[in-house]
Amino acid sequence: MVKKIMVRNKIALDQFLKWCRVASTGGQGKYYIINDMVRVNGVIENRRSRKLTNGDLVEVKNTGSFLVVSQLEDT
Repeated sequence: MVKKIMVRNKIALDQFLKWCRVASTGGQGKYYIINDMVRVNGVIENRRSRKLTNGDLVEVKNTGSFLVVSQLEDT
């Protein structure tokens, strides 16, 4: 199941992991990213600063899938 996560603007991948409560700290988010546990739109992403925008799908190994949704979009 994909969980929709509302954001206002572009958001960095490491911040997004904290925003959607996958990581409780920045260090934990960095751990997920550098250990190839995060995919963005089906591609392994290892850049913490990768900017996410409306429609990006973030998948975290053994955790779940999250869809980035603009706050302006109706849900």
